[in-house]
Amino acid sequence: MLSLPLPEGDALPVLGQGTWGMGERDARRAAEVDALRHGLDSGIRLIDTAEMYGSGGAEEVVGTALRGRRDEAFVVSKVLPHNADRSGTVAACERSLRRLGTDRLDLYLLHWRGATPLEETMAALESLQRSGKIRHFGVSNFDSADMSELFATEAGSRVSTDQVLYNLTRRGPEFDLLPWCRQLNLPVMAYSPIEQGRLLDDPVLGELAAERGVTPAQLALAWVVRQDWMCAIPKAATVEHVDHNRAAVDLSLSEEEVARLDERFPPPDGPTPLEIL
Repeated sequence: MLSLPLPEGDALPVLGQGTWGMGERDARRAAEVDALRHGLDSGIRLIDTAEMYGSGGAEEVVGTALRGRRDEAFVVSKVLPHNADRSGTVAACERSLRRLGTDRLDLYLLHWRGATPLEETMAALESLQRSGKIRHFGVSNFDSADMSELFATEAGSRVSTDQVLYNLTRRGPEFDLLPWCRQLNLPVMAYSPIEQGRLLDDPVLGELAAERGVTPAQLALAWVVRQDWMCAIPKAATVEHVDHNRAAVDLSLSEEEVARLDERFPPPDGPTPLEIL
């Protein structure tokens, strides 16, 4: 699996497994665990989750999948903004660690910006890093102005990633956020890379996929991961879906295909407010 270098060392795989929507129904948990384990078997080491997903249920699913295999995975979780003060961040991380059944997170993110000053949240993340409970830290749903303000804090330059909504229909970050991050060699994580399935019925995407003998989801995912300094974290709740996602990483798009996608899904021509799902 290709990977991106993190600012403080280590590597972030370009393809991960998202868990938004997992852990919400007991009847689906066995299949979700199987999918995550199959992803590890297939070389998809990155698993992204959050305390918000299923009110901790997704972290419990990930914890089950990681039993006996923790060292194979690069685990990401997130703290909610209303927990992101100095003591609340530490307590939230400890709860996540218990649900995940591990002693450390590879990457811990502020899920989105809230009322707590950035300096206070960053101080808490640094404390967690010093204690060994997290290895790297970052943010999610930060636009370019947020990132500039973040990097003005003492710990801002040590942030390892920004996780944002990005796909063919949500290209706003291309205008300012992605160039800003690339200038600093800062990886960006794209969530909902196929727009939670809503892209799959697009006729142009479907036509291009049929010409290549792949699925629309694979083509849309391949378009995301072809971007510089970009990784994607699609959810796959079945073994078959995991295999489809894994194959998308090896799919190269031609200049003609990219041009046709640009025509169907035009890039931004000016600043665009960061979208959030």
